[in-house]
Amino acid sequence: MDEIKLKALQDKYGNATGDVVFDPTFKVVAEKLFKEDGNRTLPYSGIPTFMDLPHMDMERGEDFAGLDIAVVGVPMDLGVTNRPGARFGPRAVRGIERVGPYNHALKIIPDAACKIADVGDVPFRSRFNLEHCIEDIEAHFRKFTEAGARTLAIGGDHSISHPILRAIAAQHGPVALFHIDAHCDTAGETDGAKFHHGGPFRHAILEGLIDPDRSMQIGIRGSAEFLWELSYEAGMTVIHAEEFEERGVPSVVEQARALIGDVPIYVTFDVDGLDPAFAPGTGTPEIGGLTPREAQALLRGLAGLNVIGGDMVEVAPQYDATTNTVQVGAQMAFEILCLMALQFETGD
Repeated sequence: MDEIKLKALQDKYGNATGDVVFDPTFKVVAEKLFKEDGNRTLPYSGIPTFMDLPHMDMERGEDFAGLDIAVVGVPMDLGVTNRPGARFGPRAVRGIERVGPYNHALKIIPDAACKIADVGDVPFRSRFNLEHCIEDIEAHFRKFTEAGARTLAIGGDHSISHPILRAIAAQHGPVALFHIDAHCDTAGETDGAKFHHGGPFRHAILEGLIDPDRSMQIGIRGSAEFLWELSYEAGMTVIHAEEFEERGVPSVVEQARALIGDVPIYVTFDVDGLDPAFAPGTGTPEIGGLTPREAQALLRGLAGLNVIGGDMVEVAPQYDATTNTVQVGAQMAFEILCLMALQFETGD
């Protein structure tokens, strides 16, 4: 090594402790991770919140003025058709310590770009009545959307997306939908139940909450294809897992960006969109899905679009012996959060 270069590195880094960071961007990251005494905050200590965000409690009357993004837990799985357990998803995701604060691909520290808080869970009237839960979710999310905050929901089963979209569309009108999943979730009434996790986007289409011509569903596969007629008739762009494999991420992202344009977009991520080799802890696993890296690339491909809300759903931790599913679910939620935070960094 060049002696002059070596001497310069020794002078700069030789006695520098781990909390000394010179790059301005990375310095912000370090300030979030290191305490004043130079030691890092223990990632496994304290009351868990998503990404160690500040906790705000609406029930205690805390002031939400100026909040840009609210992370909301929705611990409800009364809409499942197969294995239950996604009600434990928000608690499990909050316990994951290796998420954020910096997204190296998008080059953003979301809670440095805007004001974000973990606002706890939706307060449900009943643990038994799905219809009441749907009403409670919409009412709770309206409090944030009416205050001008964007929302990231941690589910819970996929039936939660419908009432959230009601709250969002009330403020923004019909939105584009970017949907990663094994299933289109546009089925009709099943077994006497109008609301269930196989039909949230049927309601969203028929109620005019989303614009199907600007919406895309990616990773679709499995034996339930006969249930998704409405997706095709309404004009949704449906990309099956096999087609996705043939085309690759860049082609699909290019098509998505052309479809969506500059309209507001809601991003919904069902963890069963991933292959169960990566995410076994879910209620309706389907072989042949996406890899986590492909899913990250798809989400990051939306950077710069007007992402006004999103959710990550269907993590059922009791089927997740290795915590793979919770890890990947938390990371995908973080990716969606970063997409929203980018809007504030650019001043949009």
